[in-house]
Amino acid sequence: MNDTFRPISKGAEEWLGHSVSVLDHGFIYLVDYMGDDLAIEEAARVSYGPGNKRVADSTGLIRYLMRHSHTSPFEMVELKFHVKMPIFVARQWVRHRTASMNEISGRYSVLPKEFYIPEDNDIALQSETNNQGRGANASCTGKRTAKKYFVTDPESAFKHYDRLVNDLDIAKELGRIILPLSTYTEFYWKIDLHNLMHFLHLRMDSHAQFEIREYADIIAGIVEDGWPMAYSAFKDYVVKSERFSAEELRVLGVLMDDGSVEDITGLAAIIAEKSDLSSREISEFVDKVKRIIQ
Repeated sequence: MNDTFRPISKGAEEWLGHSVSVLDHGFIYLVDYMGDDLAIEEAARVSYGPGNKRVADSTGLIRYLMRHSHTSPFEMVELKFHVKMPIFVARQWVRHRTASMNEISGRYSVLPKEFYIPEDNDIALQSETNNQGRGANASCTGKRTAKKYFVTDPESAFKHYDRLVNDLDIAKELGRIILPLSTYTEFYWKIDLHNLMHFLHLRMDSHAQFEIREYADIIAGIVEDGWPMAYSAFKDYVVKSERFSAEELRVLGVLMDDGSVEDITGLAAIIAEKSDLSSREISEFVDKVKRIIQ
């Protein structure tokens, strides 16, 4: 706790107001935040009341919360960003609805002539296995043609937009409707840490669109620096973990079962020798294995 009674994260402080360029005209920076790693611990421990706090250290508790999906303590931390991105990226972004945002309005402002043009290496064919993704690289002819359209069509749209709103004084709310999805927009975005990590889990994934991954990777760096305990737990138990269906677990049980649960009583010692798991995690791991093969 500092003199202002406001928890300070040294890592987050380094990112405040530090604008990072993304794509060709975009940016993102951390405007403000509330809470640090210890704010998560503090919120969790209040459940036990005065004099009944657990003795586990902060890292152990935060990892326990993440491991067992106790999400509300992570909601005590909030981050506010200022972001600028193409409209088609923003439309994916706002699918994450548990956040607050305020976007620049084309009704009040003349939108600047800024639109996204993909790099040649990012122009690819439609995926043959994923209806919403990219596949193999496009041919040189395909890339040249696509690049030409990515430039000339928005140029034409902005030329007509400028004539409508500036020369003919057509209402800005009408003139904007001819602008393409590649047009840049910007907004303030405030979200709690739990929902931000859900955003990161989906948008850092290799299946997410390249353009939004560029923003997500930067946010991940901010979170890792500002909330290292929480991010480490998130990386271990969410990003790098795997989920199994009931049927998948049944099959694993069949493959592992040697007819005797007692035969795995030495598993804890083996795990302790070959891993960095805590004693509590080892106990939980052994229990999982027992449930699989029973």
